[in-house]
Amino acid sequence: MDGVACLRVPQCHAQQFRRCLQSRGALDLSLCLLKDSDGTVLLPILPSCLSQLDLHSLRSMVASDSACELVWSQSPLKSKKERGKTSGDKLEKILQELLESHGERWTRELRGDVPRSFQRHGDLILLGDGCFSLPLWKRMDRQLWSAVARGLGAKRLAKMSRISRDGFRSPVVTMLLGENSWVRHVDNGISYEFDVTKCMFSAGNITEKLRVAGFDCRGETVVDLYAGIGYFTVPYLVHAGASHVHACEWNPDAVEALQKNLAENSVSDRCTIHQGDNRQLQLCDIADRVNLGLIPSSEDGWPVACRLLKRTTGGILHIHQNVTSPSLNTAASPAINDATRRVYGKKADREAWQAWADDTANRIASLLRDISSASWITNIQHIEHVKSYAPHVHHVVVDLECRPS
Repeated sequence: MDGVACLRVPQCHAQQFRRCLQSRGALDLSLCLLKDSDGTVLLPILPSCLSQLDLHSLRSMVASDSACELVWSQSPLKSKKERGKTSGDKLEKILQELLESHGERWTRELRGDVPRSFQRHGDLILLGDGCFSLPLWKRMDRQLWSAVARGLGAKRLAKMSRISRDGFRSPVVTMLLGENSWVRHVDNGISYEFDVTKCMFSAGNITEKLRVAGFDCRGETVVDLYAGIGYFTVPYLVHAGASHVHACEWNPDAVEALQKNLAENSVSDRCTIHQGDNRQLQLCDIADRVNLGLIPSSEDGWPVACRLLKRTTGGILHIHQNVTSPSLNTAASPAINDATRRVYGKKADREAWQAWADDTANRIASLLRDISSASWITNIQHIEHVKSYAPHVHHVVVDLECRPS
């Protein structure tokens, strides 16, 4: 097995996550968990359960400030039977042979520089920044990448270094092996195509995409203010049944991918793409629902979203934000145990999300009043926790119903 979908979790919460996954029938019991060098553990997920995995529910059962994400891992996650028969995985063995052919020895330092997780997109593997950084690897150049591809069962390799500051949040990705950088990813029955060197794909947002897919938007006009390659635009059309979606996106590379994805999923006829800065959008008074899927904050789009809502009936805003919650001062309370700390953390997180949502609701009501010269009532329908970025930093969505009073 060249790669497997896994849930990456902190080692301190690994057993709790494992029990939760097992109780839901999502843990692949034929494979072994993997302890990574960064203090995390990879738990193997059954492929049939991947698209239904509810990360928010799992976190709420374990610890709300515990980061967990979906990743693809290489072959150390062997079956328990195979694990006892062999030492080292396929990639390490191939790399050892490569080093020996160059008169070099395999060391613990080199083993620590080998990737333990990556993103798989069909026959292309996207490596993270923290691998193959030692000078020795650079001397092997193309031989190294051919060996890595063989070890991971891939035909193409790429490596991400950072996120560009070009205003589009474009990835800085270098192709290491192969020339074509377009990939295809299937998520909840929807096909997404994009260029990995120009666009990003966030597997961690799968729970929110599944939630959007469960909306009933029949008869609705939806505006997606930050469409990207169609992460939410396409689920609104394919699964939620929106009558029409206006998709706003200013990155020309993302627009190219969005056009492909609309065509691939046969929904181009129900979507209008508006390329450019959505703050210059000329539309108004048309939307039953507006999606503001930008983090760390979609605040610049709030006035636009308010102008878009239908004046007579209003609608729903789905507002994304990275919300920071306070941390427990352990120095002042050294005697607090882990269980108490987790309870405090969950409570502090919920209070921070609610406070942000309340403030957002008030500010949106004020914006709507200024724009329409009439009073509006805003009602928080739901607060959704999408994922954790870091301790006490959470990607949150508020579903805000806005109606003229």
